[in-house]
Amino acid sequence: MSKRFTARTVATAAVLALTATGLGVPANAAPTNSRTFTVVAEDGVAAETAVAAIRAAGGTVVSRSDEVGMFQVSSDRADFAARATAAPTLIGVAEQKAIGRKPKLDRVEQEHVTATSAGAAARRGTKMDPLDDKLWGLEMIRADKARKIEPGDRRVTVGVLDTGVDAGHPDIAPNFNWALSRNFAPDLTDVDGPCEVPSCLDAVGTDDGGHGTHVAGTIGAAANGFGLSGVAPNISLVELKGGQDSGYFFLDPVVNALVYAGRSGIDVVNMSFYVDPWLYNCTANPADSPEDQAEQRAIIKAMKRALIFAHNKGVTLVGALGNNNEDLGAPRIDESSPDYGADPYPRPIDNNSCWDLPAEGPHVIGVSSVGPSGKKADFSNYGTEQISVAAPGGFARDGFGTPTYNTPGNRILSSYPLKVLQEEPISLTIPDPKVDADGNIDPRVATSVFKECKANGECGYYTYLQGTSMASPHAAGVAALIVSRYGKPQGRAGFGMSPDQVEQHLYRTAAEHACPEPRLQQYRNEGRDETYDAYCAGGVNFNGFYGYGIVDAYAAVKTPLKPNARP
Repeated sequence: MSKRFTARTVATAAVLALTATGLGVPANAAPTNSRTFTVVAEDGVAAETAVAAIRAAGGTVVSRSDEVGMFQVSSDRADFAARATAAPTLIGVAEQKAIGRKPKLDRVEQEHVTATSAGAAARRGTKMDPLDDKLWGLEMIRADKARKIEPGDRRVTVGVLDTGVDAGHPDIAPNFNWALSRNFAPDLTDVDGPCEVPSCLDAVGTDDGGHGTHVAGTIGAAANGFGLSGVAPNISLVELKGGQDSGYFFLDPVVNALVYAGRSGIDVVNMSFYVDPWLYNCTANPADSPEDQAEQRAIIKAMKRALIFAHNKGVTLVGALGNNNEDLGAPRIDESSPDYGADPYPRPIDNNSCWDLPAEGPHVIGVSSVGPSGKKADFSNYGTEQISVAAPGGFARDGFGTPTYNTPGNRILSSYPLKVLQEEPISLTIPDPKVDADGNIDPRVATSVFKECKANGECGYYTYLQGTSMASPHAAGVAALIVSRYGKPQGRAGFGMSPDQVEQHLYRTAAEHACPEPRLQQYRNEGRDETYDAYCAGGVNFNGFYGYGIVDAYAAVKTPLKPNARP
């Protein structure tokens, strides 16, 4: 759930606001009054009927996803949004507006930026690839043992719906699926900076955000005697770029990526984000304007349709629960939305009519984060209404009173693009990049950034992050192992497994974990105030911190499917 923070954004108080807004506006584009909107049709409305209503409102359809009734539209009418929303065949309109504001810093994942790190304490792990002894998460979920039975099947595809994937990374390259990978999110110059290419659509196999490459490494970095390995080191990784370089995830790219995943037969999709600009999308929040209410209704409808479509096409959906340290069944006042297009304001959140998407969407396996001790991370969202399972996501402040407390090793180490490390500052007060132009790691971050090189001079870089964004790919990797182990040929040259059966087996084989005592967990020793207090409801079999338990890769591939399970 990332908003990237780079040296560029540290050095710049605010980015340039654009006269022209919308998807993929080139940096040298001439000024125009045309704006870009995402329009969603009402249930049961034929695509051509919706297109006619859009035209009548003064819009031109640029692209369309008929499966979910969603249309990308351009219009130069100042009143287009109001006219389209008033049409009985259209639900609402979402517009991307440039505001000249730098991206929001994710306080959890980028904790390594907000403060310099202490020295890393030694941590026990199973050494497979050279850096695997730092991957306590692989040991916690017994992925090291699981690969002796099932390391993954190359026919199984895992979509990384994220900021991109660095296919040139030596641990990603062996498993990267070029044929299926796509970019659905052109750069937005107001938040992503100048476009690298004239079309503003970055080439497949690149990641200017870093988040997606980190996620991909945890899922399926190759076990090749180099760097580190992932949970499912023999599966195929598919880039589904639905996030901006800056870390924003907007409706149109995300929905298009999910629809494509369903059409293309992708087996598992990992979603470590929420759809911007609303942390919670509500049907009729009285704190929101009528226009914003209509926009959120459109987001809710389009996302639910896309998730259902992908699931019905055989995609197992895995999502991060979020880093807002709250019970998703009893949400607090949202003070962070909108995070793009306008200034945020306090919004009371009604649990019955507001959703954190995609985590609270249909068929999504929601994942919370635990640290090396198994304790729920202080930042991790939780709650019996939304949680499915828990997984290692890192918790820097785990192990209070021990040598490992507040050390980088409590986080999750994974692959990272060199280009991003050459942009990221050491800290908010030290603007020097973590890696210099020659590829050398600054000694001040030597405990949190690593470099591995082959004899031919090819090098890979790795860094620690933490968050439910890091927990979700552990669960997605286990889901991929389940499909690899128990999937069957489907159709012509197809292979896969029913996502309902994948989900059932993932839950059944998770390692049950009871609520802690006392059930009301406080994090005062970790320096957190009462807003981090979290009550764990439920029993051993299922509770609000761990769901059905911490995912267990070894049990998942060793335990036979139930006799009535049908792949």
